[in-house]
Amino acid sequence: MERITSSHNPLVQHMRKLQTSRAYRESCGEFVADGWKLLEEALKWYPEVTAVLTSEPERCPALPSSARLVEVPASLMQSVSSMRTPQGVLFSLRLPQEGALRVQPGMLLLDRIQDPGNLGTILRTADAFDLPVLLTNGCADPFSEKTVRASMGAVFRRPPQSAPMEDVLRACHAAGIPIAATALSDTACDLREVDLMRHLVVIGSEGQGICPELLAASDRQIIIPMQPRCESLNAAVAAAIVLWQMRP
Repeated sequence: MERITSSHNPLVQHMRKLQTSRAYRESCGEFVADGWKLLEEALKWYPEVTAVLTSEPERCPALPSSARLVEVPASLMQSVSSMRTPQGVLFSLRLPQEGALRVQPGMLLLDRIQDPGNLGTILRTADAFDLPVLLTNGCADPFSEKTVRASMGAVFRRPPQSAPMEDVLRACHAAGIPIAATALSDTACDLREVDLMRHLVVIGSEGQGICPELLAASDRQIIIPMQPRCESLNAAVAAAIVLWQMRP
């Protein structure tokens, strides 16, 4: 086990930057997570943990031989972690390798979901129902520290795919998969009347809804029935209702 006490140490600076910069995460192929529970989930489900910083090394479970284990003082952990009250461990992982785009019926497509908390909650809910998730390029980073935390480890168990909207539409057309878009419109039908397991189902952004191009390309529009006095639902709540209806 190594020991680091300087805030200027390259690994410490690396961990800080992984928490703040998506471009840096993508350039070095790593992301970071915070907390003992997430570390347990990562070791159980995810292929590669690269380094673990901890102020409580006695709590650390067995790590792969390739992972660095580094002890740091509690004061340094406080300065490295983005959490107001650090849990005593911060760790880095390899980003998953993007393979070929795979679309299938019964998949949830998220369009421009930009709040990391909402995105993580949706990924957590989709994992609970064992349904795959696809993100358009306008979404928040699924591997940001905030999203990973909100997902409660779902990104380790079922990493989401990401792809440009145009590629998704092309793949759905080639595979003959109809698209059902959630929308507040007079032509939308009650989602309970549609076999959503046959469709790729779209949830739009918190403030803007689904982009016009994706809405125009959809085969049908669906709506969650609610009281007329209520204008809309939070994206994560709407996704949970849709996912419940999509479950096998």
